[in-house]
Amino acid sequence: MTSATAAREMKLPTAPFVSSVMQIEPQWIDYNGHLNMAYYNVMMDRAIDELWLQLGIGPAYKKERHGSTFTAECHVRYLREIHLGDPVQVTVYLLAADDKRIHTFEELRHATEGWISATSENITLHIDMSARKVAPFPSDIRARIAAIADIHAAVPRPEGIDRKMAMPSPK
Repeated sequence: MTSATAAREMKLPTAPFVSSVMQIEPQWIDYNGHLNMAYYNVMMDRAIDELWLQLGIGPAYKKERHGSTFTAECHVRYLREIHLGDPVQVTVYLLAADDKRIHTFEELRHATEGWISATSENITLHIDMSARKVAPFPSDIRARIAAIADIHAAVPRPEGIDRKMAMPSPK
């Protein structure tokens, strides 16, 4: 069975997508005693990889159809410290998609207590790996992404989407 056939036959995930539980690795803790900022992105990227498998655009897709994704833009907000030993899970909302892009919003949560540690809003591009250029998704993958985006559109939008970064106005 090819990845395209498997993608069509996969059950659509619920909304929002919830990753597997992950553990903080000791080498990720910085001199402040909490998770270093770079590793929030690592954990959210691992969750995106899990969702990409559901979309049919994981490693098999790259190998068989020579397509992949690259992150074009990322806005991370750090809201609460995560420490060694804290189990985490990432909730992913597929906000929108078009022929070449996917817009997602992730919430990194403490897996047992539920509070949000960080959020990340991303624009991801579909890449033709043979040419290493942005290219449209194949129609079967685009249809699957659209179906999942429709499911996600039915759930309330989390706080923090479309935020811009700026210094407070002087008083």
